[in-house]
Amino acid sequence: MKRVSFAEFGGPDVLQLTDAEEPHAGPGRIRIAVRAAGVNPVDWRIREGQFQKVRPIELPAGVGQDAAGVVDEVGEGVEGVEAGDRVFGRGASTYAEFAVLAAWARMPEGLTYTEAAGYPSVVETALRIIREAGVQSGQTLLVSGASGGVGSAVLQIARDRGITVIGTAGAANQDYLRSLGALATTYGEGWTERVRQLGHVDAALDLAGSGVIRELVELTGDPQRVVSIADLTAPELGARYSGVTGDVPQALAEATDLISRAKLRIPVEKSYPLAEAATAHIDSHAGHTRGRRVVVV
Repeated sequence: MKRVSFAEFGGPDVLQLTDAEEPHAGPGRIRIAVRAAGVNPVDWRIREGQFQKVRPIELPAGVGQDAAGVVDEVGEGVEGVEAGDRVFGRGASTYAEFAVLAAWARMPEGLTYTEAAGYPSVVETALRIIREAGVQSGQTLLVSGASGGVGSAVLQIARDRGITVIGTAGAANQDYLRSLGALATTYGEGWTERVRQLGHVDAALDLAGSGVIRELVELTGDPQRVVSIADLTAPELGARYSGVTGDVPQALAEATDLISRAKLRIPVEKSYPLAEAATAHIDSHAGHTRGRRVVVV
């Protein structure tokens, strides 16, 4: 089969489309014929070697963790799914023609494979950090860097729970944030004052890693109500860095429920063929995404 892999850590140029042996579904796993794979910042952070001290991997290694496709192998002990089912979920080395998933759910009606591949990790992350921030119905959540995949999920999930959301993003994405129910403002000089004019902030999320932890702590008045998924130095200011995956099967179930109730929709900004995975990483690293980027097989 064809898969995207890298034999050394480095920039996007280390990614290669290579021939590889097909993986197979072991106990408790399924294999899918991949139709699309979600592009996440963690993909290029792993490729750069950022996590080698905490989660080392052996090289050469595949890329990707989210995918949607058609089940073609069911491992021992797996029930409720069979060959031919359309699923989305999370596994390993998903930028490939075949991938093994450790967590999955049937694709909600009305979603394409390209759309479905964009949900698993961002919904799990959104649910986890909303919980860790401790924000409740009737309170206000500030989301810094709100227009990407995780931000899009956070805004909609929070609104469904009765939480007011203030989102920061570039000027081009203000209307997009408003369409998801957020109070929107731009980042840049004077952004904290613009946020204060929109309302009191009970909790805050840093999704972009743009060096705003100190300001988020000042706005909330409590570093324990500030959670980052992008700034490893957040704990130095008393805030929390959230990098440990939560309950993926539960997240997929909740995503399915939200999608079926028309409470969650994450657009795909751009899709790329397998051979252009490096370009997908370049674009993801540049930020300013509205929704998701996806590799299509």
